[in-house]
Amino acid sequence: SVEKKLQTLFQLQKMLSEVDKIKTLRGELPLEVQDLEDEVAGLTTRVEKIKAEVEKLKTEIKDKKIEIENAKTTVEKYKSQQENVRNNREYDFLNKEIEFHSLEIELAEKRIKEYTAEIELKLKEVADSDFILEEKKIDLEQKKSELDEIVSETKNEEEKLREKTKTLETTIDPRLLSSFKRIRKNSRNGLGLVYVQRDACGGCFNKIPPQRQMDIRSRKKIIVCEYCGRIMIDMELAGVDTEPKKVEKKVEKKVEKKIEKKVEKKVERKVEKKVEKKVEKKTKPAKKLK
Repeated sequence: SVEKKLQTLFQLQKMLSEVDKIKTLRGELPLEVQDLEDEVAGLTTRVEKIKAEVEKLKTEIKDKKIEIENAKTTVEKYKSQQENVRNNREYDFLNKEIEFHSLEIELAEKRIKEYTAEIELKLKEVADSDFILEEKKIDLEQKKSELDEIVSETKNEEEKLREKTKTLETTIDPRLLSSFKRIRKNSRNGLGLVYVQRDACGGCFNKIPPQRQMDIRSRKKIIVCEYCGRIMIDMELAGVDTEPKKVEKKVEKKVEKKIEKKVEKKVERKVEKKVEKKVEKKTKPAKKLK
């Protein structure tokens, strides 16, 4: 029946709301932990990349030093050959070769200076990144510890609630369940099913017409709020006190009774006093006539 479906949905919502409370208790910690993990992973990758670049530059420096040694050897070789040349053409050729290799040496030395300066900058960057990385790791451990503590406190309760919700969900019509979950997901307070409060929707607080309220109370079909789309349930079915006026009347009656008793007592006292006065007059001795 529709009534049974609504009752089951309302029970499901209460359980899901309890799960939401547990999530709220954790607050932003899961997101903060995730963000810190991403930052630590990013910084670690960055440091490793810079260190690899440093090693590559060191290899380049070694290669340049070898080039310099080879060039110097070649220059010395050509200088010694200049002493045994037979004509100017051979001398000029050797001279050009010496100049060329000398320029190679100068260029290689320049590159070594550039690479050395670049290594210094990168090592400074590594040191700075390592410092930030260590701080992030400490923050991450603290946040993880806080989260683990909260999770350990609420884990059993949450697991029980989730098991109950899964069991309950199997008894609900799949289309109705899907619709309920969609509404719940899109609502700010996580409520997919609400009851009428003071003639208004308990979700969006828009007024519900009297006829629609009667349809909701009749429980003959599933009715949704025409403004927010939430499924509607009457307060009585939701187990909410539907007779606030009766409570007010009980209070009023108590007050009336108290007032009546006070009035009765006043009246009784007045009557008693009147009776006492009459009795006193009758008991007084009559005055003697002269």
